[in-house]
Amino acid sequence: MHVKVLVLYCHPNHPASQINRRLRAAAENVWGVTLHDLYHHYPDGFIDAEQEQELLHAHDVIVLQFPFYWYSTPPLLKAWQDEVLTFGFAYGQNKSLSTRQLLLAVTLGAHPNTYQRNKFAFELPELLRPLEAMSQYCGWEHRGIFSAGYEGNPGIEQLEIDAKRYQTLLEECVAGKLPPLFSTLNPSC
Repeated sequence: MHVKVLVLYCHPNHPASQINRRLRAAAENVWGVTLHDLYHHYPDGFIDAEQEQELLHAHDVIVLQFPFYWYSTPPLLKAWQDEVLTFGFAYGQNKSLSTRQLLLAVTLGAHPNTYQRNKFAFELPELLRPLEAMSQYCGWEHRGIFSAGYEGNPGIEQLEIDAKRYQTLLEECVAGKLPPLFSTLNPSC
């Protein structure tokens, strides 16, 4: 079974990100994955909704890859949601994407273990609840959250471990081995 995977990559400062650069490179190495860089395609912020909708139609699994900024997505990803996931296309009586699967690939400014009740007021899945709600509203199955983050500057070895984990996850998705619904795809959490 071959599943078509679309990675919507959304990082406003790609060159400065150690982890997102490695995760992106890992995604680009997976046959069957289409990597679509929103900031590269829309540097002026004007989104071609029709083109984006065609991309969504052509794929089975949608991966939103982004850095977690102030407990939310980067601004262009929010604009993408507003302009692409419209009534009659993504939701409403004529929604056309109800068979899609959603995965979140989130990079953090701290180690993922930081987002636990005994250390912080909220757990990561709680903070990402708006994307889960979006998924449910569109009729998509929310397959889980892949997260990577570090205390301080990560070493090359840790960056490579996380990039390999991400590449393996994407390879499994292409092979039809999707993670269980609402998974936390971080072995250290």
